Amino acid sequence: MSTTLTASEVHKQYNEVIAAFRKLIPDPSLRIAFSNQMDGYLRQYVLGVWQADSASSISPRHVEFYNAIYSSGRQAPSALYWEVASGVANFDLFQPPAFFEDLRRCDRLKGTSLARRFADQLTLLLLLFAAVDGVVSESEAGFVNACNDVLIGLCDKDGLRADRPGLRADQFAAPKPASPAALKQEEASKGEDKPPEEPEPSLEELLAELDGLCGLERVKKDVKSLINLVKVRKLREEAGLPVPPMSLHLVFMGNPGTGKTTVARLLAKIYHAVGVLSKGQLVEVDRSGLVAGFVGQTALKAQEAVQKAIGGVLFIDEAYALVNADNANDFGHEAIEVILKNMEDHRQDLIVIVAGYTDRMEQFIHANPGLESRFNKYFFFEDYDGGQLMEIFRSMCKKNGYALSEAGQRFIEKDLQALYEERDENFGNARDVRNLFEQAVARQANRVAQLESPTREQLMELLPEDLEAHQ
Repeated sequence: MSTTLTASEVHKQYNEVIAAFRKLIPDPSLRIAFSNQMDGYLRQYVLGVWQADSASSISPRHVEFYNAIYSSGRQAPSALYWEVASGVANFDLFQPPAFFEDLRRCDRLKGTSLARRFADQLTLLLLLFAAVDGVVSESEAGFVNACNDVLIGLCDKDGLRADRPGLRADQFAAPKPASPAALKQEEASKGEDKPPEEPEPSLEELLAELDGLCGLERVKKDVKSLINLVKVRKLREEAGLPVPPMSLHLVFMGNPGTGKTTVARLLAKIYHAVGVLSKGQLVEVDRSGLVAGFVGQTALKAQEAVQKAIGGVLFIDEAYALVNADNANDFGHEAIEVILKNMEDHRQDLIVIVAGYTDRMEQFIHANPGLESRFNKYFFFEDYDGGQLMEIFRSMCKKNGYALSEAGQRFIEKDLQALYEERDENFGNARDVRNLFEQAVARQANRVAQLESPTREQLMELLPEDLEAHQ
């Protein structure tokens, strides 16, 4: 788990967490105790996190992060390098903050869940500081979990039940690197058992695969035009000619089931084939894969998704869900800022494709000036018509070893044409076809199971009664 946050950004997030949690505390005296004590306790806990990471030495960046731990209205610390290094070396044991007992007492009296919420918030804050060197190590995550376990254990002892699972730090930890000897042994075993790698598909093969997709004539034309533009730019570069700036990030607009993810996966490989991307993988996410419910956790979650996509394409489905017009403080905006920063930092080896309904995607792009400046190429995915839906159904039959009877073919052609003509905002295009196919297979299985010694043809054949949804 890596992050690129600066010390000032960490201070801002810490301050926001403290301010938000303070508002949850109903008792004035407890609120004051929390405000007075929190900065000092967190500085101590951060020293413990850094002590746990034996593989990392204290750097000036650690000092900057340490001095970022102060809440609004309180004096910023001015620790020097030797003070922080000495504090890390001398950290002993985690002790719960004095106000934590009062939080639990408040929970018992008022039925609140302050203590467990504090445990979650502390976990997130410690993760921010564990990532000072760009990664949360397994040992750091272990220390954070141990702190959390102490707090949760006290809550359990007091009979304070959880209304949802607690946060665990290990989900953000980077895997422990293997030793050189283990890596060498692993490579040797791979060489013995691994079959020869298949050659990467050529640009011509990828374009042929694109042409083989059902429908999407407008999209196919747009993709080929984009690839021609990229190829000519590379030729101009090689010839020493000026190349105007160009954004390769894309907006896919259209209804569900129109092939947006399939085209995005092909585009990632095509970009790799023409030398734009180093790897060509596709990482698909939606709001749930980028946004979390706590201040600070969203930045870590979004950064993790981006890290997986570097060298390839980050495909954000239903991207408009990141913008909440009713709440300017929604965490989706934080995810957008992380993505925009990475688009700039990795502009030579990261492509972002955002996708969703046409009208909502226009609102999404116009919600942030940074989005407008980086996304200026739009691909429109039109709905499949009745004939194309039929072609998709036939391909599913062929791929899965089924065959339509003549009567079954006439029935499904009529059914799919009606599905297209009567479509509304819930029309799912190829997804609806897949649902129809899967339901037909299930009904056919119920019918064939009643036959005694069915033939191969009977095992494959789909009849009208298999295709009627009401049966």
